[in-house]
Amino acid sequence: MGLNLSKVKGTSNLKKFQLISYKIITMKKFLLLPLFLLALSFATNAQRYAIIDTKYILGKIPEYKDANTKLEEIADAWQKEIDLMQSDLDKMYRQLDAERAMLTPELLKKREDEIFNKEKGVRDLQRKRFGFEGDYFRKKQELVKPIQDRVYNAVQKLATERMYDFILDKSEGITVIFADPKLDRSDDVLKILGVKL
Repeated sequence: MGLNLSKVKGTSNLKKFQLISYKIITMKKFLLLPLFLLALSFATNAQRYAIIDTKYILGKIPEYKDANTKLEEIADAWQKEIDLMQSDLDKMYRQLDAERAMLTPELLKKREDEIFNKEKGVRDLQRKRFGFEGDYFRKKQELVKPIQDRVYNAVQKLATERMYDFILDKSEGITVIFADPKLDRSDDVLKILGVKL
């Protein structure tokens, strides 16, 4: 498809340029046509997707509500325990401030050590109860995770049955600016879970 201009005698440079330009445009058309056809085939085989709202789904599951209530009660009890220790610590600080002038250096050091140990105890208890992978985390895993796993399995089942390529969760993490309500399959997930609407 190459063009040998040396064989074209008696043509001006402008005509040679026009002939080359025409050949390039023709070649581009032949290259763009397969690309256009490929894009068209992708459009006809568009990916199927759906949107769900896990917060809405979990809110409709009675076991999830019960698990959250139980978790809140446990967390409140632990927080009261920590608050009580903190209250005792605050009282120790106030008492030390009030008596500081009357204490001997040895007695002052002893009281400061007691306060330090009490403070460390409060921090340790907070970390044990609410820290990373603490009691709260483990209790949540025990109570809530099985329900979340059921929802996840229902979503997978929905995706397989309806042949969705992907499913977006609009409740957290992904920001969905607009979603056509007919794409929302949260109620379908609830049906798979056997939750009455």
